[in-house]
Amino acid sequence: MPSAPRLRRTLDTGDAVLVGLGSMIGAGVFTALAPAASAAGTGVLLALALAALVAYCNATASARLAIRYPDAGGTYVYGRERLGAFWGYLAGWGFVVGKVASCAAMALTVVTYAAPQLPQPWRGLVAAGVVAVLTGVNYAGVRKSALATRLLVAFSLLVLGFVVLAVVVGGDVSAARVSATTAADPWGVVEAAGLLFFAFAGYARIATLGEEVRDPRRTIPRAIRTALAIVLAAYLVLTLAMLAQLGAASLASQPDPLAHAVETTSWAALAPVVRVGAVVAACGALLTLLLGVSRTVLAMSRDGHLPRTLSTVHPRHRVPRHAELVVGTVVAVLATTADLRGVIGFSSFAVLVYYAIANVSAWTLGAGRLLPVVGLLGCVVLAVALPWTSVLSGVAVLAVGAAVYGCRTVLSRRR
Repeated sequence: MPSAPRLRRTLDTGDAVLVGLGSMIGAGVFTALAPAASAAGTGVLLALALAALVAYCNATASARLAIRYPDAGGTYVYGRERLGAFWGYLAGWGFVVGKVASCAAMALTVVTYAAPQLPQPWRGLVAAGVVAVLTGVNYAGVRKSALATRLLVAFSLLVLGFVVLAVVVGGDVSAARVSATTAADPWGVVEAAGLLFFAFAGYARIATLGEEVRDPRRTIPRAIRTALAIVLAAYLVLTLAMLAQLGAASLASQPDPLAHAVETTSWAALAPVVRVGAVVAACGALLTLLLGVSRTVLAMSRDGHLPRTLSTVHPRHRVPRHAELVVGTVVAVLATTADLRGVIGFSSFAVLVYYAIANVSAWTLGAGRLLPVVGLLGCVVLAVALPWTSVLSGVAVLAVGAAVYGCRTVLSRRR
């Protein structure tokens, strides 16, 4: 039986780092800070550190596994190879449903910053249109996606730097707002860390592109750690600036906190620049999110867990064309009905399950077992600390996936 068509290895270390940056920048800065501040108050700084610690453990586990299994699919492949078919399937299912929700969140973020007064159903329709355009970019080939991501990330980082500069130079910053203790209870900090984990999950996109990266055993670990370090530094500086200018209560109440922060400074006339930056950052995150989900769908369809047609690779562009079109369609439909804050919690829960499986898989490799244990415990704690609606919906969706797997297994044994 001939082997399935393979994807083309065209991405170098710089491209892989940019894919990770494009997935993270925008996801957290423009959406997760407000609900995290609502849960933890100024404890959001502690929550950021906790989320970063768990993300680092997960990144290390993913990097070790990517060296051993440099194929498309990320933890779906790792779980399958190290723990068995079911755990690989559950990781893949959690990733796909969680990141589909993330894609919808990014599309809605574009609308929130670009047209905050736009009513439904126009908001959903515009968000769906954004998804359609970026799906077309990915369909044209991964090199074009990497080039687009490079431009989007560069602009986004410039805008984030501008926000900090506007607050520091033209704002009314106060250390007292940063050190205030309003609502900084321990459980609130843990809940906020679970929400902020949404902001760090983009480095997985590098691992899921393992089949398209040159020298993956060397490139993937380096790219994961580099992208995570850059994003953590950017988030820390920006969160400090937001708290110093707005305070935790005001930060929590704003759907578009970065633009609002600039509007409260003497540079208020330049707030539209921040809104444009938010739109660009969200587009960059959505572009790479769609890229990663379609590659996991490709890997699962190759193994028969999803329809085989989704493993079709375009003969010229060498991309999983059917997977990209189906993922784009599902995200576009979801974006017309989803609630932005609701999908952040649901996405975080599903992706934390995904990384829990990655940590257990890394633990089976032998040496260096401490970080996988810390990462696993961190994933479990952050998952159960999320809002109960996110936990219940996440458990329900994972249970549906497990039931589908069980039914397929029973049917295949009877044949």
